[in-house]
Amino acid sequence: MVDPLKSSFAGTVLSFGELLLRISPDEGGDWLKENLFPFYIAGAELNVATALALWGIPSKYVTALPDNGMCKQIVSYLEQQQIDMSSVIYNGNRLGLYFLTKGKDLKNDALIYDRAHSAFSELKPGMIDWDKEFAGVSWFHFSAICPAINQNIADICKEALAVASQKNITISVDLNYRSKLWQYGKTPRHVMPELVQYCDVVMGNVWAADMMLNIPVVPDIHESGQKSIYLKEALKTSEKISHQYPKCKVIANTFRFDSKSKIKYYSTLYTGGKFYTSNEFSTSEIINKVGSGDCFMAGLIYGFYNGLDIKQILEFATTAAFEKLFIESDTTNKTAEELLLKLSS
Repeated sequence: MVDPLKSSFAGTVLSFGELLLRISPDEGGDWLKENLFPFYIAGAELNVATALALWGIPSKYVTALPDNGMCKQIVSYLEQQQIDMSSVIYNGNRLGLYFLTKGKDLKNDALIYDRAHSAFSELKPGMIDWDKEFAGVSWFHFSAICPAINQNIADICKEALAVASQKNITISVDLNYRSKLWQYGKTPRHVMPELVQYCDVVMGNVWAADMMLNIPVVPDIHESGQKSIYLKEALKTSEKISHQYPKCKVIANTFRFDSKSKIKYYSTLYTGGKFYTSNEFSTSEIINKVGSGDCFMAGLIYGFYNGLDIKQILEFATTAAFEKLFIESDTTNKTAEELLLKLSS
């Protein structure tokens, strides 16, 4: 199939978002006795940037951090991962945190945000020279977590999207929904449609499309538990996104279902009027659910950047996301070569 994006990806992939620290106490409370508090560098868009850098794609990350020694150490560490951190904005007084009990899901009550008044959240429109930042960039990625923080960040996203669109830069969005954000008087349906209109690639799931883009999913979809019903809804949602947002050329949906005995993972991709379904993965045990969707998004970018076949792009992204479930940190450590080898085996 002809590349639906019809773009040249010789340039850098720029990801924009908030860098956080994830702190993961154990469920039993032993961290109190042992004075042991594992932490991980986190942030949805940073996870994408890190995977792309690992896979040999020129990767740049734009964020805001307080100007202190610890943050300088973080920047130096990420630069060692081959991420271009030259555009970090140093302002504000604190780095955002989130606490997630080990082994729990982001949607679980074990998630606690501590990111109010972070350096990133205090950014204002006009503080980033997007014309300068997009020099040499061929792909721009952000997620719905950014505009969920506050109106200023939502406005900054729109600034970036307008400039990127003018420069014919490919734009992707992950429709990440975080119910504990969106606390500033706006719902996703008030904000996201205006941003998605700029996007070439939209990734999420049928529930996110309902919550953010007002594209309804059948209310009793879980009753049958049939994969065919989920795929039917994914196709319907993808067609509606394509119709409502003419600039969008690629729509991807991921499905992860957790039961007591098994976890299933598969995905779909819609482009050029054609609907593709990935192989289904399953496992009885995982290590960490955080970041698998980010890894999927990075896989899509990697595939299109390198001109892979559409079906191969979908399988690469799905494999990368599934393999991330067995990695403790927020980011993948699997090389592109390892993932491609799994595809061929």
